[in-house]
Amino acid sequence: MKSVTTRLIPAAALFVVLATGTVQASAQSCQTISEKEVAGLFDRWNDSLKTLDPAKVTANYAPDGVLLPTVTNQPRSTPADIQDYFVKFLKNKPQGVIDKRFIKIGCNVAQDVGTYTFTFKDGSKVHARYTYVYEFSNGQWLIANHHSSAMPEKS
Repeated sequence: MKSVTTRLIPAAALFVVLATGTVQASAQSCQTISEKEVAGLFDRWNDSLKTLDPAKVTANYAPDGVLLPTVTNQPRSTPADIQDYFVKFLKNKPQGVIDKRFIKIGCNVAQDVGTYTFTFKDGSKVHARYTYVYEFSNGQWLIANHHSSAMPEKS
C-alpha cells in the first residue's frame, strides 16, 4: 500500500498542475530586451506625456500596476487612479530627462532606476529619483511599478 500511495501522490500533483496551469513560470519563455530597449520604454512613456492625454500615459502601465508619484502622497494602484493623477500632472506640460540611470534585466522583467529632471511649462524644474519596473505580459512591456520622489537635497 505504501508504494501505491507513493506513486499516486506525484501523479495526482502532476494532474493538478496540468489541469490548472499553476506552474507556468517553468513553461514560460523569457522575452529578451536590451538595455537600449529598456531605455526606450522611458522614452515611450515620456513621449506619451507630450500628448497631454492621461489615457495615453496610463496605457503604459500594467492593469495591476502601481504608481507612487512625485507630487502627491496618494499611491495609485488602479488604472483609474493612475489616470486621475495624470489628469492633474499633465496640466503643467511636464517633460522628463534622465540624468543618471541603472538598468537591470531579468526574465520578463526589467528595472530602470536613477534620477531625472522634469521641466514644466512655467520653466520650473523638479529633480527626482525614480524606479520603473517593467514586466512583459500579453506581448508587451508595461510598467508594473513606478516610484518617483523629489530629491531631498538641493543640488
